[in-house]
Amino acid sequence: MSVQTLYTAATGMDAMQTKLDVVANNLANINTTGFKRDRANFEDLLYRNEVYPGMLDSTQLPTATGTQVGLGSRLQSTQKDFRQGAVQATGRDLDVAIEGPGFLQVLDPQSQQVMFTRAGNLDLNANGNLVIGSAQTGRLLEPPVQIPQDAIAIVISPSGQVQVRQPGNQQLQQVGQLQMAQFVNPDGLLKVGENMYMQTDASNQPVAGDPGTNGMGLLRQGSLESSNVEPVQELIDLITTQRGFELNSQAVQAGDQLMQLISNLRR
Repeated sequence: MSVQTLYTAATGMDAMQTKLDVVANNLANINTTGFKRDRANFEDLLYRNEVYPGMLDSTQLPTATGTQVGLGSRLQSTQKDFRQGAVQATGRDLDVAIEGPGFLQVLDPQSQQVMFTRAGNLDLNANGNLVIGSAQTGRLLEPPVQIPQDAIAIVISPSGQVQVRQPGNQQLQQVGQLQMAQFVNPDGLLKVGENMYMQTDASNQPVAGDPGTNGMGLLRQGSLESSNVEPVQELIDLITTQRGFELNSQAVQAGDQLMQLISNLRR
């Protein structure tokens, strides 16, 4: 039976290693704009049933409990935590923070697919279009919004209206409308890096609309949403994961010592 101990403890070590990778990624993105932390979920594996619950015992009475020996654990899923991150003021006109549910929509220039992000660090490309990311590699907002070259001020309302002030005109002129998207199951979105998500069959189709409608949040100009990673919680997870790995490794050592003891009985 000590051989099974080695395999069972090995599944625990593998699960703890995966959780450690998840925690490390959370900590690495502690300063990433709009980042949402992941959580590792686990499940137990099959069981070796030596006595099934309810089997008749020697007195022909059903047993109250059975005898089941578990065969370890494995990673079930990595679940996204979409709780709101702290909103930090930047004072930059092209920074917008999403307060509440929802994602900004962008068009990927290579795949021509609509992608989704919580990062609102907008910029202008050479044509004056609003993009997410740098002006050189940024992805166009969907629907596109173009800022006149002579604009001296840009105002983005909580409901997503983009207005500009031009020389010689004291009135604001609307030049576009920022739209957002919401999903039935945002946990089903696929993380693809660069603060971007893609829809999947699990997330279902997006429901698009203006900020503040269809249950979506509002925009705050001159601010950015910070990562929702909590350093203290991640450090606690880091310590408990390390201790869990160590305990499973000690179970491997105990199983090895038991096998060595058995093999030395003939000496």
